[in-house]
Amino acid sequence: MSLKHSYTLIAPFYDAFLDAATRGARQRSLARLQHASSLNVLVNGVGTGLDLPHLPPQHRYTGLDLTRAMLGKALPRAKGLDFRSVQGDAQRLPFRDASFDAVVLHLILAVVPEPARCLQESARVTRRGGTLLVFDKFLKPGEPALWKRALNPLVRRVATRLDVVFEELLRQAPALVPESDGPALGNGWFRLIRLRKT
Repeated sequence: MSLKHSYTLIAPFYDAFLDAATRGARQRSLARLQHASSLNVLVNGVGTGLDLPHLPPQHRYTGLDLTRAMLGKALPRAKGLDFRSVQGDAQRLPFRDASFDAVVLHLILAVVPEPARCLQESARVTRRGGTLLVFDKFLKPGEPALWKRALNPLVRRVATRLDVVFEELLRQAPALVPESDGPALGNGWFRLIRLRKT
């Protein structure tokens, strides 16, 4: 089953699983945007729009997702925002270099088949000095995580990956520098990471 097909099927139920569980972490990550003025922001992998109610209204937003079903769920949550939706691949972004001041990557790097490519593309479309906000689940470098790795071949085909190591992705995106990195959920399995494009 392709990722596009599985997320089309998941779209009606997605919020019931994730909204309450991830709301606090999303708010903490997006607080970084509160005090800036008039940014051009990409929400890469906007999904059903669970981030949108927590975004400050002074910015311009582009929400990209692979499926029309997810974007259809997101649009009602964009009320009050300068928001446009784009159907596209988070690993092959349809935007020019340095198009955005900030990129939001919430629960996307551990979903896409090529997470390093997704991070590289997000870096490419971010201007120098811009910010990338990451919220996702990552293994620690060298962590055995036997049950996660054992389940990964099955669950990665349906919804998400369990084997992504953020530090390995970051090595493949040398223009990005970590500014903060801390635990969010699941005893540190989920992390909040802020990056700067140099």
